[in-house]
Amino acid sequence: MNPALPLTRALADETRLRALACLAGGELCLCQLIDVLGLAPSTVSKHLSVLHQAGLVERRKEGRWHFYRLAGSGAPPRVLELLAWVTEAQKDDPGAARDAERVAAVRKCDLEEVSACYRS
Repeated sequence: MNPALPLTRALADETRLRALACLAGGELCLCQLIDVLGLAPSTVSKHLSVLHQAGLVERRKEGRWHFYRLAGSGAPPRVLELLAWVTEAQKDDPGAARDAERVAAVRKCDLEEVSACYRS
């Protein structure tokens, strides 16, 4: 398979671009991303899976929490270049600014509080 395909597929969706912009400020829990993006948990999880498979985000699990962050310095140079480009391209987007405000607010909330509505 052409190595560009997973990257271009991952970048070809507005929600995934929004998720990358949210993660530009640092690691977030899946529940925080669900809150900011305003989508169903399974939808956000699928989008993050596509980003992870493309190597654009890293994930870790801590107890029941799943955390995501942008790929770090160990990522291939093309991935780091794409992340820099995507971040720069969204810098003046009003939607990205609204998401950044929401990220700032959700970072102040307790994870238990943020995730309460997603548990049965």
